[in-house]
Amino acid sequence: MSNALTLPAISAVDSVEHYARAIKAYPILSAEDEYALAVKFKKENDLEAARKLIVSHLRLVASIARGYIGYGLPQADLIQEGNIGLMKAVKRFDPERGVRLVSFAMHWIKAEIHEYIVRNWRMVKIATTKAQRKLFFNLRSMKSGINSLQTAEVAHIAKELNVKPEEVLEMEARLNGHEISLEANIDDDSEENYSPIAYLQDESLEPLEALQAKQMEMAETTGLANALQSLDERSRRVVEARWLQESGGQTLHELADEFGVSAERIRQIEVKAMQKMKTLMLESR
Repeated sequence: MSNALTLPAISAVDSVEHYARAIKAYPILSAEDEYALAVKFKKENDLEAARKLIVSHLRLVASIARGYIGYGLPQADLIQEGNIGLMKAVKRFDPERGVRLVSFAMHWIKAEIHEYIVRNWRMVKIATTKAQRKLFFNLRSMKSGINSLQTAEVAHIAKELNVKPEEVLEMEARLNGHEISLEANIDDDSEENYSPIAYLQDESLEPLEALQAKQMEMAETTGLANALQSLDERSRRVVEARWLQESGGQTLHELADEFGVSAERIRQIEVKAMQKMKTLMLESR
């Protein structure tokens, strides 16, 4: 689909600001127009209908991409990758589900941007504890400016995030030096091994996104809830404890102690449960 469509692009000479002004020329579709275009594309493979759906949501992509500019990658590239995610969303969008495209597309846009960040950040692994992970993903937003942290600011951040002041300073140095890995170290056999990309968040909501927040939650949770219900009680508990906790989730060792089995057994249960859920969620699309 992408090869057959002509979409706005950010060229080497155009600024992101110019692009942002240009995409505002595309109107936001009403629910009725969006439904009609989506049905036309789905049933007739009408590429012009697909193009209209895509360009009407380019502002959403630009908004989401702004949430990731602190990770050291060009905003233009983040937007282009997000646009790829938007195109994938349009291709998979089912208008009969009663969910607006803006809600459905957010997952695909963010997933494509996350993958781009993973591919392009070449750094060393840090942050082995939950507190350090929280420090990594909150330090930028807690800084008052672009200058180095002052002593009082370091003390405040350390207290808020429950880490040592020297850890705050070390993390700031690593962030400024672009030394953080977003991917887990595949040579590390530790149970605490993790992939920091899972913690990337875009917490700012523009009006368009805020208006669709409840619909987005419905779209993302319906399939997940059904898949969770298909699991046995223990498997469901493992998945929820590992992946559906706001505070970062429990470790394999913590769950092993809870169930009186080995950490390796918990890992096996998790892998099997996640595979079953993935299959069910793909089948329900």
